[in-house]
This record gives sequence, C-alpha cells and structure tokens, in this order.
Amino acid sequence: MKTIKALPRIGIRPVIDGRRMGVRESLEEQTMNMAKATAALLSEKLRHPCGTPVECVIADSCIAGMAESAACEEKFSTCHVGLTITVTPCWCYGSETIDMDPLRPKAIWGFNGTERPGAVYLAAALAAHNQKGIPAFSIYGHDVQDAGDETIPADVEEKLLRFARAGLAVASMKGKSYLSVGGVSMGIAGSIVDHNFFESWLGMKVQAVDMTELRRRIDHKIYDEQELELALSWAKAHFRFGEDKNAEHYRRNEQENAAILRESLLMAMCIRDMMQGNPKLAAMGRVEESLGYNAIASGFQGQRHWTDQYPNGDTAEALLNSSFDWNGIRQPLVVATENDSLNGVAMLFGHLMTGTAQIFADVRTYWSPESVERVTGQKLTGRAEHGIIHLINSGSAALDGTAEQKDAEGKPTLKPHWDITEQEANACLAATHWCPAVHEYFRGGGFSSNFLTRGGVPFTMTRVNLIKGVGPVLQIAEGWSVELPEHVHDILNKRTDSTWPTTWFAPRLTGKGPFSDVYSVMANWGANHGVLTVGHVGADFITLASMLRIPVCMHNVPEALIYRPTAWGAHGMDPEGQDYRACENYGPLYKH
Repeated sequence: MKTIKALPRIGIRPVIDGRRMGVRESLEEQTMNMAKATAALLSEKLRHPCGTPVECVIADSCIAGMAESAACEEKFSTCHVGLTITVTPCWCYGSETIDMDPLRPKAIWGFNGTERPGAVYLAAALAAHNQKGIPAFSIYGHDVQDAGDETIPADVEEKLLRFARAGLAVASMKGKSYLSVGGVSMGIAGSIVDHNFFESWLGMKVQAVDMTELRRRIDHKIYDEQELELALSWAKAHFRFGEDKNAEHYRRNEQENAAILRESLLMAMCIRDMMQGNPKLAAMGRVEESLGYNAIASGFQGQRHWTDQYPNGDTAEALLNSSFDWNGIRQPLVVATENDSLNGVAMLFGHLMTGTAQIFADVRTYWSPESVERVTGQKLTGRAEHGIIHLINSGSAALDGTAEQKDAEGKPTLKPHWDITEQEANACLAATHWCPAVHEYFRGGGFSSNFLTRGGVPFTMTRVNLIKGVGPVLQIAEGWSVELPEHVHDILNKRTDSTWPTTWFAPRLTGKGPFSDVYSVMANWGANHGVLTVGHVGADFITLASMLRIPVCMHNVPEALIYRPTAWGAHGMDPEGQDYRACENYGPLYKH
C-alpha cells in the first residue's frame, strides 16, 4: 500500500557492562556481534507486507549508561525505528540502559551463558520496565550456550520473530488511517466506526467519506481511463460468469451486465485511489483527489443506500483484497464489506503479520454431524467429524481464498504476493465464477465472486469486538478448511446462497470452554463476521494484542506458545485473567 509514512525499522540496542579496565573491553565484540546476528536474522526472515525486506538499525556503539542510551535514542528517532530489541551477554546497569519510549514495543534478549550474568541483567532490566509501567518482552534461551557461541537457538529465534512480526504491525498502523466509505450498514455494530478505538488503541485516524464521493469520482471521470480499458480487457480474458439465480423478470441483458461490470471495476479503482492516492490524477488536474487519505485499511458501507440503486461492492472488494488484478500480482489492500471496521481491523492485523490476503466472511451456519447426516445421508469424517462452520459472504473474500496457490510441498495455501506465480494467480481466477447479484438483496445489481476454498489449509479465524466497560477484545480460533464430498457440499451450499464464496471451517477443539465442541465456537463468536488468516498464527495475534492492550477473550492457542510482556505475570496466575487485568492496568497504547 502506497501510504505516505516511511516503513518502520527495528532498532537493535547492544547493552554492555560499562566498567572499563578489562570488563567492557572483553565484551565489546561479543555484544556487538549479538546485535549484528539479530539484525541479520530479522532482515533475512521478515518482509513488510509490501514485500520490502525489513531493515534493522543498530546503535553506533554499545550502550553502558545514560549518555550512550541517549545517543542511541537520537539515532533511532531519525531512522523511523518503530520497535526495539535490546541484546546483551552480560550484566549491565538496568534502569540506565533500558528503552524508555512508552509507545514503542520492546524486547530484551539476555544471553544464556555462564561466563557473564546476562540473565541477571535481563531480570533487572525487566524489573525496571515493570516498575516504571513500560511493559517489555523477555527473551532467554532454554539451554546454556558457550560464551563464544554466536548462533541463535531455535527457541530464541522463535521469540525474536514473533515479537518482531507483532511489533512491526504496531509500528505500521501508527499514523495511518481507516477510510470509512459510508456509514452503518444494516445496523451492523462493527460498522459503527469508533474513532476512540482507532485513535487510542491503534494510533490511527478515521477518515469518513460519504459514498457520494465515489459516485462523484465515477460520474466526473476522476480516474485513469487507460487503466479502466486495461481492467475491462483483463476481466474479459479472465472472468468466468456463473449462475443467475434471479427470476426471469429481474435478469439483466448482456448490455446491462456489461455496464454493471464496468462500474464495478471503476469502484475498485476509485476506492483504491481514495485509500492510497494516484499521481495520474494530478496530471489530469485533480491534485486534491490524487493525494488519497493515507489509508492502510478501509470499509465500504454499500447496503442499502448504495446497493438499492447502484452495483454492489462485491466485485470491487474481492479484487482489492486479492493479491492480483489487471496490473498483475501486487500487495492486497484491506477493504471490509459493509464497512465492518472491527472485522477490517482483524483483516489488517492478519495482513500486517503474514503479508497475505485475508478472507472476510459471515460466520453463517453451524452444521452438526447429525444435521449433515440427516440432510445429505452422509457422515462427516476426518477433521470435519465433530461438525463444521459455514463461512460465506458476498463481498470481501479475496480470490486467494480459493487456495489454488501451492506451498513448498505442493499443498493448497495462500501466499504473500511476492511468492505467488502468474500461474497461481490465473488458477485462482479460473476457480472463481462471477454470479449476477440476487435482486432481493441487491436491487442495483452487481457480480459476486463464487468459489470453494480447498480443504486441508490451516487457518486462524479472528474478530475484534467492542465491549462497553471493557473496550476492545480479540477472539481467535485456529482450525482448518475442510473438503466435503461434492454432493454433500452441493446440498449444504444450496440451502444458503450458492452464488457466494464458501469456506468449510473446522476449528481445533480443546475440550474446554468455547472450544469444547464446534457448536460452542460459533455460539461464543462475538459478531456476525470473522476473518480467516492462513496458518496457525494465533500466537502472533496474542502477542500483538498484548502490545496494543487488547485482551483476548477466546482462543485455542497452546499455552506454551503464548508470549506476552513479563509484567503480565504479575497480574495473577491465570493467563487470561492476567491479560484482562494487565490491559486494564496499562490502558490503551496511545491513551490520551
């Protein structure tokens, strides 16, 4: 996304015992090498969602006290450092060397070696953080290393990467905006856009724009006409049109459908331009419109004030959320259908931490094994044996959701755009049908993407909800897409809207609470929508939520993977109670 702010960098702070006459001198090389190794790991393994490798900034010297700490801070302040990792193999002066910026996620890696007390510094520095109310993450290897060992153990690497992914997401949102196109769709609570939530918890602004702005841009030709012609020819080459479920008297002729498709593509272009700007508009004399709104995410109300007379947002939203369009393979945007901003935030979290396209869906129906057998005559088996949840929605599901992309083992998946081949993008398009919108819902017409997600893909379903008196909470459910026998899918799918994209989802059960069975997962879901992010990445979401002070009210992530600031442990012995108490204690990250 071509937003204005520079990409955040990771600051690496090598801290050291300041005592001269042999102590500091013996540690300079080892300490700086720890910093360099950390920077090399992160730069090698991580990319921003746009595909650019993550850059690290290392302090110019090791940090032993206030003066060097201040010099490091001055450097970081001019280098767009959005999060910091402090590294040390030895004892250092804790409160004199810590990163004091309250808005920057921070972690400390204390080397586990016996020669020098790195663990002792780690404990002292974390105690200083906790006493001052600046939470920090602890990184400490399980096994003792030799003093000269410059390798990064697997458990340390895991924590470094988890912290960095979440911290970069925090830094990437700060100073950006959510573009709210329209208002509240059909009474959906998530589309009541809460400015305080975006400002206080995410560090983002909300830009509210009436849907008439979209109408104005289309009617006054405030778009690149050459690009429109490219989009039309691309759609002609790649779009496969599906069933028309409308009664005969509501069906549109070929000419009318062509006009609707044209306007749908224009909607995609104009929403994108509103989000991130378009310099081509400046060349047309439309300088104001060319700037965009610096939006990292957006939502489009659509229903009903737009869709009762104009084409719905389904085509535009699906294409914008996908990793490819008429311009080729590119970074997906984040666009929430029905302006469900809270689901849009969950989409944004998933995209920022994985770089992949997100699947927006209704959490539509729980199908018990008994119900499936009654309706289809067939028992559910495999991962579906305990029941399934039907995820389906007309709008924002990215076409990547077909799972026609392949991982290294040839299994279906969703990949970041820099790993997607042209063949895979075409396969996603080939697996998608575009069905005329059902008139009862969408009087202005439109085309809905229709596909079936391939089975066997690990997914994490998430959702942010606002609770009066608590604030935002996050829900997480790891599971898998499942593939049903064709006739079973057909029977179940036709009982709802068979022109929309479908994912059959089986959450991983734990036997406890909301994950005691599949019914309970859906019964405890906090809203009508949810997001699928590829992979079992619930642990990353938990880490990110703790940075933002958003408690997690429901998850099935193994306890061993839960990674939060050490201060959480001082808020009681029950992990989820800790989370609520800590988030309440510290308040939102950007509290006023």
